[in-house]
Amino acid sequence: MLIECCSQERSYLRFYGLLAQRFCQVNKSYEEHFCECFQEQYDTIHRLETNKLRNVSKLFGHLLLTDAIPWTCMVCIHLNEDETTSSSRIFIKILFQELAEFMGLPRLNERLKDATLTAYFEGLLPRDNPRNTRFSINFFTSIGLGGLTDDLREHLKNAPKMIMTQQRHDVDSSDSSSESSSSDSSSDSSSESEKEEKSRRKTSESRRRRASPPRERRRDDRRG
Repeated sequence: MLIECCSQERSYLRFYGLLAQRFCQVNKSYEEHFCECFQEQYDTIHRLETNKLRNVSKLFGHLLLTDAIPWTCMVCIHLNEDETTSSSRIFIKILFQELAEFMGLPRLNERLKDATLTAYFEGLLPRDNPRNTRFSINFFTSIGLGGLTDDLREHLKNAPKMIMTQQRHDVDSSDSSSESSSSDSSSDSSSESEKEEKSRRKTSESRRRRASPPRERRRDDRRG
């Protein structure tokens, strides 16, 4: 109800942010509920008008900058061309402009580089695909927060080298596996040939032994 009332105002009123902050600080259950509401609002943000969208974004911006709700709730944001709409991009834009205004860019950048939160920002600051990385860099640069993307720029710069290194590693591993398999097969074939040779020798010796007694008998008959 509090979020709905905030969205209905003509402009954002800080009163709603302070009230929601107080609720979260008094009872942890409210903190969990507001985290769930953050994801619900983000998933259905395309249904809101621009004015409502702005108020809701500033409300959650206030809760984040005061640490009333954990920053782990941003795990639902995937900043790329395929998984965002114009409404969700406006939401992210207003949210981060609000955070940068009250926290300052250095402090905000430090929070985004926090090692304990890096896993929750993988969708916001993607490194899985150069295309997604480039989209995130262009987005933050266009809203005046390009300073948040220094690490992404460095990652994108080194991406070709990393890809080539990975490809070389894959080729080397495949070559080594093929060599080991060929050596195994050659050793198996050689062992099989040795077994065949031994079996041949045994059969020839057995044949000779079988053929030798009749000759001796013939010699004895001749002597007699």
